[in-house]
Amino acid sequence: MTTMTTSTPKALSPFANSAPDAVHPSVSSIIKRSVDILGGLVGLAILAVILLPTAIAIKVESRGPIFYSQLRCGLHGQQFWIWKFRSMVQNADDLKDLVENEAQGQIFKNENDPRITRVGKFLRRTSIDEFPQFWNVLKGDMSLVGTRPPTPDEVAEYKDHHWERLNVKPGITGQWQVSGRSSIKDFEEIVKLDLMYQELWHPLYDLQLLSKTVLHLLSRSDAY
Repeated sequence: MTTMTTSTPKALSPFANSAPDAVHPSVSSIIKRSVDILGGLVGLAILAVILLPTAIAIKVESRGPIFYSQLRCGLHGQQFWIWKFRSMVQNADDLKDLVENEAQGQIFKNENDPRITRVGKFLRRTSIDEFPQFWNVLKGDMSLVGTRPPTPDEVAEYKDHHWERLNVKPGITGQWQVSGRSSIKDFEEIVKLDLMYQELWHPLYDLQLLSKTVLHLLSRSDAY
């Protein structure tokens, strides 16, 4: 999997040239942003500890960079570069069309994706691959809790109601992750869960979802 060059991203959103009618309260919440900054700093501190052994494991097993960056769509479709530890073979993007999509709708999932390396399976099962995203949280591109950030090709196929899920910042974790994560393969179900999060949102609800995420990680299940 090759690391993309990080040119200036652009917006795909229908809101690109005008402000949305309403701003979700989580977007302007000082409490949520404060928690994101604190969480981002803590996450980056942990990343500093696990960086060397993770980097060695990735490089020993397969050729290619340690980190992987990909263009994603965030709040109102604004594009940004997301960062992860590389968990697939170097040319994974070129091989995507050869892998069966087991999901329905505007999302890609394959439980036994052959592009994932052995080290990558461990990184994904423990969510270590996502620790570089704490940099995205600290920058403000993402939040600790939100919706899964889609790729531009997924967004290009969005129907009108799908855009509602992008009324909040994307998150490292969220409603769908703690409700089944990779076992949910119907995009419409993910959209329903994302909109449920928007309806139920409160700073305390974010803390509840973060707690559930930790429990999921400790169980080391339901991730690929």
